[in-house]
Amino acid sequence: MNTPTTPADPMIRVNKLEKHFGHLKVLRGISFELSRGEVLVFIGPSGSGKTTLLRCLAQLEVPDSGEIWIDGARFDQRTRRSVGMVFQQFNLFPHLSVLGNITLAPRLVRGTSREAVTAEARELLRRVHLLDKAGAYPSQLSGGQQQRVAIARSLAMQPKVMLFDEVTSALDRELVKEVLQVMKELAEDGMTMVVVTHELWFARNVADRIFFIDHGVVVEEGPPERIFSAPKEERTRRFLGDLV
Repeated sequence: MNTPTTPADPMIRVNKLEKHFGHLKVLRGISFELSRGEVLVFIGPSGSGKTTLLRCLAQLEVPDSGEIWIDGARFDQRTRRSVGMVFQQFNLFPHLSVLGNITLAPRLVRGTSREAVTAEARELLRRVHLLDKAGAYPSQLSGGQQQRVAIARSLAMQPKVMLFDEVTSALDRELVKEVLQVMKELAEDGMTMVVVTHELWFARNVADRIFFIDHGVVVEEGPPERIFSAPKEERTRRFLGDLV
């Protein structure tokens, strides 16, 4: 039974999460809590389990053991809509306009009227600085613009938590900043966020906490200023040294 929550309760609670693919142990007992409005950034080498962790939080992968609680409710299909996820690839429908991409799911899943969902979509486009592109099609947009549409599309489902999986990795360097700026603004507006990224600027300036993960375990965690200036673990120091 779910118990009533208070503002002091964590938005996300993960307890001893395990995920295996055959004999490969990808997540090894991951545990953490995330407060409402907090931004948690996971960093670590490729193959360390970061994306698998996000996919478990989005219920795109089923953990082998452990618990996930979202806003006081044990995570299952009924609470799936509480979580929005933005992927590395944009995955926009090429035959739909920007407005059509954003309004499709709210109309089908939430049952919102066309008029209401169109008004909401236009407000989201304003929020991601693309209101003038409402009638454009994905092929007419840059990669950065497509990713911002993908963010707006996810926000249209009114999630309580947003997950971002290396959302700038497919972009040219000059387009990265515009996407990270939108994410920064979401954080400033109080959105609870879990982010996987190699963008150290974003991690330093936006994260409330940094988790360094390697081989499926959390090696080190802490505020950005400590993780980047004085990491305690040698593995963390080596990882950050390779990126600088």
